[in-house]
Amino acid sequence: MSLRADTPPTTRVRRFTRAERWVHRTTAVLMGVCVVTAACLYVPQLAELVGRRELVVRVHEWAGLALPVPVLAGLVSRAFRADLRFLNRFGPHDRLWLRAALRRDKRRAARPAGKFNAGQKVYTAWVAGATLVMLGTGLIMWFTHLTPLMWRTSATFVHDWLALTIGIVLAGHIGMALGDPEARRGMRTGAVSREWAEREHPLWRP
Repeated sequence: MSLRADTPPTTRVRRFTRAERWVHRTTAVLMGVCVVTAACLYVPQLAELVGRRELVVRVHEWAGLALPVPVLAGLVSRAFRADLRFLNRFGPHDRLWLRAALRRDKRRAARPAGKFNAGQKVYTAWVAGATLVMLGTGLIMWFTHLTPLMWRTSATFVHDWLALTIGIVLAGHIGMALGDPEARRGMRTGAVSREWAEREHPLWRP
């Protein structure tokens, strides 16, 4: 008998439902469209390569306007609402995780985590807040006749610099995902290995 036949199959546990994966993918696509179109509007080399600035502006505006829609639609899912509650709650173990991260202590025992670790919670809260600010400032820039010049100037300043920050944060998020194939598999298929769950999220009880 071969070694492959003797080896027991890896136990997999459910991490995300189909609705949760749909919310993540749709939000990622819309965010990606916003970032790419923003780059085409602000980087001269890309602007010259793409052309059709008016079309790029319209795609950027409508993608930004649609950005909150997947999350709002996902609220019909009980599992998605439960995950939002997990993401919105910080416990003593999250403070331990953050302190270990700041000290660059990579020991697993120093970074206890439930279904989501403290870094994921901070990232989610930051992106949610940044999206709302971008939506608000974008609407001010879009409907220029509704607000005074000072508001439009301030909105443009905040929108532009926050967009740059979002690009950097998203690059970090993608880099973290690329470094964890099992986490990506969980988002792609909805299931992860029990060994990974116990190692990375020891306080999670799936």
